[in-house]
Order: sequence, then C-alpha cells, then structure tokens
Amino acid sequence: MTLICDAAPLVALADKDEPRRGLLLEVLRHEPGDLILPAQVAAEVDYMLGVRLGQAARRAFLEDLAARRYEVACLTPSDYATVASLDARYADLGLGLSDCSVAVLAARFDTVRLLTFDERDFRPIEPLQGGAFQLLPADR
Repeated sequence: MTLICDAAPLVALADKDEPRRGLLLEVLRHEPGDLILPAQVAAEVDYMLGVRLGQAARRAFLEDLAARRYEVACLTPSDYATVASLDARYADLGLGLSDCSVAVLAARFDTVRLLTFDERDFRPIEPLQGGAFQLLPADR
C-alpha cells in the first residue's frame, strides 16, 4: 500500500521533543508500502525544518531525500486544474497548493492513506477516487 505524506508529521519526526514522534516512528516502521511526498510538501518541510529546528535538521531531511526514503512526486500540468477545482470546492477550508497536491497524488497512486496531523482539512475532503481518507496516525 502507498502512503502519501503531509508536512507536519515529517517535521515532527525531526523534533526529539515532539510527543507524537514515537507514534509516527511506529507507523513508519510497520508501513509496507511506498512513502510518497508531493514536491510542494517537500519544499514546505524544508522551510519548516529550517525555521523551527535549524539548518542541521533541514540538511538531514535533504539527505533523506537523496537516500530516497521518500518518493518525491510532482504534479503534472493537467493536475493544476484539479488542484484549482479542489481548492474552490473546499474554499471554506483554505486548503492551498500543498494540501490539494496531497489529495491529487492520492488519486494518482490510488490510495486513501495519508500521513498527516491535519484532520481539520482532510476529514471533510472526499478523495477523488471516492470513499474517505485514512489519516495516520489518528486512524491506526
């Protein structure tokens, strides 16, 4: 199975004081599938790590990317129309590019499994392929 990764859990993994870090590590230890990271989310993680935890944490993340711990996936030109449609459909949530890219790539990789803390945004969104998102670690 494939797991699409959002930014906050990846930042939390780098923070030794994060109370949910152990739970995240447990989820990832038992994850049988690929970890997909939208390119927009990768940029967000890089920025947040630098601001919150410093340059060493940011560089460690870049090394994770270089070691292919995550498959970084880019949106295609036609995906941006879907992003714009999702953002308009859920305008009250103020999703933005990163969250919409998570939903679009979940459809591309035919998964509803997301690594995210963002229940406020992802609970109300219906996956493009139907059903409901499974939000990890909350839905373990």
